[in-house]
Amino acid sequence: MKAQKDRHVWFDVVIVEDESGGYVAYVPALPGCHTQGDTLQELMDNVKEAVELYLETLSEDEKQELLRQRVVGIQKVRALA
Repeated sequence: MKAQKDRHVWFDVVIVEDESGGYVAYVPALPGCHTQGDTLQELMDNVKEAVELYLETLSEDEKQELLRQRVVGIQKVRALA
């Protein structure tokens, strides 16, 4: 059996401030993958862990399908609230 090489993949992360002054992040390519942190460094450490744990739950086929998706941009939309 051939050992699979570890590979690193970059993921886009959306970061927003929460009400308490901390941060919340989500990974658009991984539905439901989100985390929080009190500082940006803590947040990014938590995001890396959340992504790795999320990917562990996927089959190889599911992983390949998700890895083909790419965020092409984030836009603002003005709407009456």
